[in-house]
Amino acid sequence: MGKRTDYYHDPDAPAANSLVPGGSAIVEDDRGRILLQRRADSGNWSLPGGVMEIGESIGDAVVREVREETGLDVELTGVVGLYTDPAHVIAYENGEVRQEFVVVFTAVPVGGSLHVSDESTEVRFVEPTELPSLTMHETVRLRLRHYRDRRGRPHIG
Repeated sequence: MGKRTDYYHDPDAPAANSLVPGGSAIVEDDRGRILLQRRADSGNWSLPGGVMEIGESIGDAVVREVREETGLDVELTGVVGLYTDPAHVIAYENGEVRQEFVVVFTAVPVGGSLHVSDESTEVRFVEPTELPSLTMHETVRLRLRHYRDRRGRPHIG
C-alpha cells in the first residue's frame, strides 16, 4: 500500500474517497502485556489488524491479519468497540483517502511465534507502563484507553 498519513479532526485533511471495513485486536498475554507492532508505513506503534476480504467474516479477518503481521494465532474474546469516526481519515500515496472503519476486538494468544512482516519493523508485547512513551497515533491510544477502562459495553463511534 505504501506510505500513509493519518488525519484526525484536522481541518486540512483531504476528503475521504473510500470506506473499507477492517479490524484489529488488543492481544493481552498472561503477564498483562499488550501486543503491538511498529508499522513500516508510518513508524508508529499500532495494534495488529487489517482489512476484511470478500468471503470472510470480520472476526476471521482479524485472526488472519494478526497471524500474518505478528506470527501469533489468537482467539477473539470480546469487542472493545466500533471506530467509524469520519474525522479520522487515512491518506495513502496512491490517492486513496480512507474513512476509518475498524472493529477492535480483545484476544488472547493461543499459538505461533512472534515475527515481523513486510508491514512492520518490530513486533513485541509491551508493558502497560511503557505505552505512554511509544510513538503512536491518537486513535490507537483512544482504543487502548477504552480497553483499559473495561467499560462493560463496546464503544460505538
